[in-house]
Amino acid sequence: MKVSQIMSSNPVAVGLDDPLSTVRDIFDHAGFHHLLVVDEGELIGVVSDRDLLRHISCNIGTNVYTPKDLDTLKKRVHQIVTRKPITLAEEASVEEAIDVFNTHRISCIPIVDAAGAAVGIVSWRDILKNFQRIIDEKLAAG
Repeated sequence: MKVSQIMSSNPVAVGLDDPLSTVRDIFDHAGFHHLLVVDEGELIGVVSDRDLLRHISCNIGTNVYTPKDLDTLKKRVHQIVTRKPITLAEEASVEEAIDVFNTHRISCIPIVDAAGAAVGIVSWRDILKNFQRIIDEKLAAG
């Protein structure tokens, strides 16, 4: 099975200069765990919900937050992005994706087309959600 069959298509992307408040809003309202970071159409990196939580004040959303806490939401994506992400081509197999997850400490893989443009994203959750289908296809193939 190819990763293109289980990936999330049309991934949401942010720019390097977007504030973390924008990233937080997307994560809060869309239910995503990863955002691609692009600059002039080029994939630069990935920001995860964990990256965001590490870089904003833990007091935000509580009764004790201060203006200084809120200022952490003014940081820019370029300050927290994980650059040069490991990517896979649309034609890559799910087995290749599993190998990447097992080899590297990452939780998503951007999927790129032949020109290198991001066309999707695969997370380990996508693999788990499709696990039975992957096994059934593997067994049917021999």
